[in-house]
Amino acid sequence: MSTCPCGSGAAFADCCEPVISGAQTATTAEQLMRARYSAYVGVQMDFVFETTHPDHRQGYDHAGTKEWAENSEWQGLEIVNTLKGGPADATGEVEFIARFSEKGVPREHHENARFTRNDGRWYFSDGSMVKPKPIHVSKVGRNDPCTCGSGLKYKKCCGK
Repeated sequence: MSTCPCGSGAAFADCCEPVISGAQTATTAEQLMRARYSAYVGVQMDFVFETTHPDHRQGYDHAGTKEWAENSEWQGLEIVNTLKGGPADATGEVEFIARFSEKGVPREHHENARFTRNDGRWYFSDGSMVKPKPIHVSKVGRNDPCTCGSGLKYKKCCGK
């Protein structure tokens, strides 16, 4: 029994495999997102294509996507947030981070994916990359505690 690549902790046979094989349909946008990630891991590009909304399939590079999936070392999926996308909803959004290595270089794909439900089936419609949050640096005064956590005043520590 192998654990599902989507990170749910369930067995693949009980989690994403029935959705990918067509034995059952995804009941939520998040379930489809997890199955699509597992399809990338298993290089099952037909499923990725078929679960892309028909209005958004133009320009899909089947061969290039397959090559990328085959040459990536998949390391995990993190669901950051979901908005709607339940069994009674028509639309949903899933913010996720897919971690993988490409030619030994660790990478992250952080996206806010949008899904649409048509005739009872969920489809990926489009997504946008999530930009990193800016680093907030506050000004440290000479007599303030040092930001490195040493317990010394800034002027006696990193401010020398």
